[in-house]
Amino acid sequence: MSESESERQRRRWITIGELIALLALIVSAVGVWISWKSSETDKTTRIVEQRPPIPLILRGKREDDGTRLLISPVEESHAIESLRLAFAGAAPIVVGSDGELDANDVQSALKGHDDEPKDRTLSVPVHIDAAYVESGKERRASGTYTLRYMWKGGGLFGGRSLHLVGLSR
Repeated sequence: MSESESERQRRRWITIGELIALLALIVSAVGVWISWKSSETDKTTRIVEQRPPIPLILRGKREDDGTRLLISPVEESHAIESLRLAFAGAAPIVVGSDGELDANDVQSALKGHDDEPKDRTLSVPVHIDAAYVESGKERRASGTYTLRYMWKGGGLFGGRSLHLVGLSR
């Protein structure tokens, strides 16, 4: 029995199809082997949630009838290390981690404001540079705030004294 030309051509196509299938099987086996090898070297991946840093915003709370101002962060996760308050034309005031700003320090920084009216709330811009800790990382921030104050006293025998009212953004 002799094969016809069409049978030989059909047999050749079957052989090419078988070769393509065999090559696909080899490529798949290599892919499985590579995947298996790389999974041996992978250790458990620890995923830690990363939160973006929260900007530092400060607030001031009046203490001892305005003789002190307690400056603290609004966000509970922030811990102040130090504050540096700079008034225009005066030496900066450095406040420690307790955040207590003394009215006498502000009064000496506000020389030239002595002729302002008393018993009236006044304000002055102050630039604050802060060093603080958030989520275990040391960070720095700065911003301009408004410090509100009031002059009291100043009678015949008494001198005027500065009382702090508050701090706002």
